[in-house]
Amino acid sequence: MDPDWIEHRRGIDGELLGWMEPAGDGFVVIDLLGRPRTGPLDWLAAEEALDALGIGYLGEPHELRLETGEWIRVRILEASPRGIRLKKDDWGAQAVGAPQEFFAVAFPAPEGFRALVRDAG
Repeated sequence: MDPDWIEHRRGIDGELLGWMEPAGDGFVVIDLLGRPRTGPLDWLAAEEALDALGIGYLGEPHELRLETGEWIRVRILEASPRGIRLKKDDWGAQAVGAPQEFFAVAFPAPEGFRALVRDAG
């Protein structure tokens, strides 16, 4: 995390929504995965963009590219500047003793980690 990033928290409960990175006369919105989400915006527009983004995307399915080149479906367990923890998506299966696979990726999120690409059909 860049020390120049400015935290933005939700007004209702103080939940961290992301950061604003100074960029010239404006601010670039950075999400909780450390990824830029906008070009430079004025302060108010950057705050509004983070408020609109929220945190719901963290609950959506994502994909992780393994060293073999295979993409697997994962869920985010934790996202912070210390790193991002993932779990292979088991579609809610909770069988006792079922194997679980966990992964750790760097912050900001690397290229091999992305929102799930859905078929357009």
